[in-house]
Amino acid sequence: MNWNFLAFLGLVLLAVSLFMTGVLRFWSTYWGENASIIKQRIRVITGELSLDNPSLVKTRLFSRIPSLDALLRKIPHVERLDVFLTQAGITMTIGTLLFVSALLWLGTGLTTRLLGFGIGLSLLAGGLPVLLWLTYLQHLRRKRVFQIEAQLPDTLDLMARAMQAGHAFSSALLIVGAEGTLPIRGEFQTTFDEINFGIPTHSALQHLTQRVASSDLRFFVVAVLIQLETGGNLTEILKSLAALIRDRQRVAGTVRVLSAEGRLSAWILGLLPFTIALLLSLINPDLISILWTDPMGIHMLQISLGLMLVGVWWMWRMVRIRI
Repeated sequence: MNWNFLAFLGLVLLAVSLFMTGVLRFWSTYWGENASIIKQRIRVITGELSLDNPSLVKTRLFSRIPSLDALLRKIPHVERLDVFLTQAGITMTIGTLLFVSALLWLGTGLTTRLLGFGIGLSLLAGGLPVLLWLTYLQHLRRKRVFQIEAQLPDTLDLMARAMQAGHAFSSALLIVGAEGTLPIRGEFQTTFDEINFGIPTHSALQHLTQRVASSDLRFFVVAVLIQLETGGNLTEILKSLAALIRDRQRVAGTVRVLSAEGRLSAWILGLLPFTIALLLSLINPDLISILWTDPMGIHMLQISLGLMLVGVWWMWRMVRIRI
């Protein structure tokens, strides 16, 4: 085992990590959220910025740099990425997301290139941390949606009891925003604020469905919108909807338990080749290095990775059961 090579690799990774940390600290100090808030307050105090006519709906910036924000807004469908960040509950802008992704790609790609890997493999290795980071953001999005869906039945019951006590629908939203639990409390508080500022109820509820990627929450919004158009007892509708959502969650939990074996098999089959490659690189580096030094080995590696991606996607589709 070449300990000098491993020590050199560890030092290179440490240097790249420290460099990226320093760049992020520099970015947050001069262009981060806190810095922007301080600059805005200074502009308000000096009279440069007036807040007499604020917008009813909070405008999300694609970047805190005006020129970059204008450039990003010209890219087609870039707002979908902003919606993704909103649904994940992240205050990061698209510009920051792209900047960090570029740093990860460049740092990892240069590191693998210095270690002697080819250009194609270095580009592929540079995209790996970006993919892992985006996967983590997707995990945060799913976790937030799961928390909101778990809190939704109790929230609907709370709204139904508030309306039985004589409160209006907007007042019931305010009660949830004051007495509910995070993260659903913040979303309902935002919806109440929009309605209170003069935005129509159906528009505020549509904004709610955009901020939260939950099918159960869409059921609630559709039920309320239909009731606003046709009339009816909204209290009973909310109670019935809460019971229905609880039944769906109970069935989804049963399906999740029954499909646990398939998900575990997918994880094992997906990670097993990389684990074996890591062990072989530690035991016999000369044997495994043929995969990225010999042209035939590179072709075999590319075909194997492609087939693995197809297999992982197929197993994911098999264990993903919609309720």
